[in-house]
Amino acid sequence: MIPALILGRKGSKGFPGKNTFNILGHPLAWYPMQAALQSQSISEVFLSTDDPELKKIAKDAGVSVIERPDYLCADSALGEDAYKHGFIEIKNKYPEQTINIVVLLFCNAATISPQTIEQGIDKLIADPTIDSAVTVSRYNMWSPLRARKLDNDGLLKPFVPFETFGDPATLNCDRDSQGDVLFADMSCSIVRASCLENMEDGLLPQKWMGQNIYPLLQEAGCDVDYEWQIPMVEWWLKKYGNNKA
Repeated sequence: MIPALILGRKGSKGFPGKNTFNILGHPLAWYPMQAALQSQSISEVFLSTDDPELKKIAKDAGVSVIERPDYLCADSALGEDAYKHGFIEIKNKYPEQTINIVVLLFCNAATISPQTIEQGIDKLIADPTIDSAVTVSRYNMWSPLRARKLDNDGLLKPFVPFETFGDPATLNCDRDSQGDVLFADMSCSIVRASCLENMEDGLLPQKWMGQNIYPLLQEAGCDVDYEWQIPMVEWWLKKYGNNKA
């Protein structure tokens, strides 16, 4: 059995109502649901939420709902804990089933296709040394070399010491000079069940990915946290997505 587990809670301070925001005729959360439902290897799709509106969207689509407890709905709650809770609920529902792989998604991450999900599942089946396969996007313009933070005087200083990247004399402003900068774009994580069972052994900041992480490279993937990202997601869905289902 290969389940998909989608997270989405009620309430967002950065972008209120983001999970149900209408994009190209559908709520944002509808897109990851459809990607999972259209993936041939996925046995059942689950949504962990406390949001009545998301529950309705899920039920209308044929997605099973897991009641997300209050302690996992606070602003301080971690996604890793919500994923672990949802995984336990799935195991309890199907105690006779063996679950080796789980597909993890977010309601606010629409930039995912069933083809990419299948690619990640195939990779984990083919290579037992891989803990997870996760979507990544190339964002060289956001290289850590360019990151800044405020010092005590309110002035900009390097977020990471330049020496971290090698000899500072060899560094320059070319955004591609340090090689490709790949960010886990949160669109999808296909993980072994052992990563959820032994979360403490995973690599920061997303411990559910384990240690040996295979990249599923895509273009301009993201999870939506701010309204300014909506045009970017619309562009992605028009180019790569399935908004006709």
